[in-house]
Amino acid sequence: MTRVARRVVVLGGGVTGLVACYRLLQVSRAQNTPLEIHLIEASQRLGGVIETEIADGVLMEKGPDCFLTSKPEGVELCEELGLSEQLIGTNERYRRSYVLRGDKLLPVPEGYYLLAPYRVGPFMMTPIFSPLGKLRMAMDVLLPRKKGDADESLADFVRRRFGREALERMAQPMVAGIYSADPESLSLKATMPQFHEIEREHRSLILGLRKRMQKRGTGEGVSASGPRYGLFVSFARGMGVLADALAEKISGAMVRTGCRAESLERNEGGWRVRLQDGEEMDADAVCVTLPPSAAARMLEKAAPGISGELLSIPSGSLATLNLVYRAEQVANPLHAMGFVVPAIENKTLLACSFSSTKFAGRAPEGKALIRAYAGGEAASKAGLADDELARRLIDDLQPVLGISGEPEASVFYRYEESLPHYLVGHLEKVRRIERELEATPGLALAGNACRGVGIPDCVKSASDAAEKISGDLRAVNS
Repeated sequence: MTRVARRVVVLGGGVTGLVACYRLLQVSRAQNTPLEIHLIEASQRLGGVIETEIADGVLMEKGPDCFLTSKPEGVELCEELGLSEQLIGTNERYRRSYVLRGDKLLPVPEGYYLLAPYRVGPFMMTPIFSPLGKLRMAMDVLLPRKKGDADESLADFVRRRFGREALERMAQPMVAGIYSADPESLSLKATMPQFHEIEREHRSLILGLRKRMQKRGTGEGVSASGPRYGLFVSFARGMGVLADALAEKISGAMVRTGCRAESLERNEGGWRVRLQDGEEMDADAVCVTLPPSAAARMLEKAAPGISGELLSIPSGSLATLNLVYRAEQVANPLHAMGFVVPAIENKTLLACSFSSTKFAGRAPEGKALIRAYAGGEAASKAGLADDELARRLIDDLQPVLGISGEPEASVFYRYEESLPHYLVGHLEKVRRIERELEATPGLALAGNACRGVGIPDCVKSASDAAEKISGDLRAVNS
């Protein structure tokens, strides 16, 4: 007897939606369970924020330019897709970063990891902090643990352990460069739980982080500066390789681009998706991989509790500007991964990557590829116009890097409400969402709204969602 295929609709064709389709197709083949999978994407292309543009030998990323290997899901997916040999690491010679102070770039001291130092010597010698600021930071080795286990903001945590200077001159720009958000409101437990764990286990962040780094014994040893750049990888031909490979792997799914889903409702047989053209699709299961605000609107009728929780997760916008110069136009040698800009500097510029240094093959010999970032209100479409924002970013860069003349080429892009902000208490919200999902057969939620904003986080989220849907459908069939 021919088994009737169960219909699964995946909403959103970014990397999360692509991985969800890929995993569902794998389940269908492995369990010999016929699934009719539909992927609905509002834009004209797949890949979401992942997009690579190559022109005249210059490789420019509009979205993320790399991902972390410390979370295994990204690398494991690349192995499955046969992409491992295309992965490249960052330039080993220049795994360092800078912080802007005035118009000067000051090196992040060796052994300073995101929020905290773990090598006292380099940190005591840096001009980034005042003598009093350094003394206050050194008090971490004497301070007691925080009482209780309540969540707190990243800013409160850093001030408590290291003082105001550590927050304003180092932690804030580092955090903003990752989340495009204010550490005053971000949850420590949801964004950087490792520091909460270190304090709980070792009391002192400086001593505990040093022990962890020595035990880990990474290739960078204990002299890393800023983020651990040895853990970042990309593809020789850009991040678009990942999206393209996934798109090829889901040929067994029915993919519709340029088609927006308007609403989701429950019906007697499962779910009904209404599309913008008035078409209705009935489904046995639905996987929502949209950004938090869009997912909230989609679930308003089908799962109002989840919708309400998602609405309370704010998201920030990000703008990127790729700039191509002749090498002689840039006085700075760009011998680093890039730099971050503290909010106290009052710049439009949030951070800058030296892309032609960071990864090999990004620009021809004699060319410099620089990538500038803006976040917050400036990056929102409600803020500055594209050309005005691009001009401000260039104006911020010119005195810092000694740039003369105009760029030979540039690519500007905005990602509206693309980065969820995990506020204090976020994990409690996530647990409420997950409990309601467990009680709702045939509905899965995936993406960067709940448990991580990076590519490996999205891959894990999509895999978990596909597993839930598979289990829900098996339960119905049994």
